[in-house]
Amino acid sequence: MRPPVGLPLDLRVLRSDGVRLPLRRLLLGRTTALQLMFTGCSETCPLQGALFAGVQEQAARSGNRLRLLSLSIDPMDDARSLSAWLQRFGAGTLWQAAVPSARDIDVLRTSLQAGAPAVPAHSSQVFFVDTGGRLVWRSEDLPPVELVMDIAMRLGAGRT
Repeated sequence: MRPPVGLPLDLRVLRSDGVRLPLRRLLLGRTTALQLMFTGCSETCPLQGALFAGVQEQAARSGNRLRLLSLSIDPMDDARSLSAWLQRFGAGTLWQAAVPSARDIDVLRTSLQAGAPAVPAHSSQVFFVDTGGRLVWRSEDLPPVELVMDIAMRLGAGRT
């Protein structure tokens, strides 16, 4: 994606451990694969969780330090439901989950679509964010683990 697209880094999110912080704290400093989901979904979102579980497993085997971020688009999600989501898929320390406030969900979705067709509520794309917190790549729906890992390596996620 040229040029990289700035994201709303000052937007505050609630993390799965109950801490509310600016999105920048979850994105800056490390290449991040980001997905939009919500914990109560029983159709697309579990597939996305399984995808990130596969990416996490592959990254661990290869020594890749890719950060994974599941961002809920359901304002009813809270720290407890986000924590349960991460546990359900066996998330390790490099995989986090958070939810913005209800008023900021559309701001986030709009910034992720940046010139592309509207991101549907059940988007199953993976969004790649560089170490500076900019959107640099957007996948097809439910990309294979190998493609996510290939893009991560191209973006330098293998380096610590």
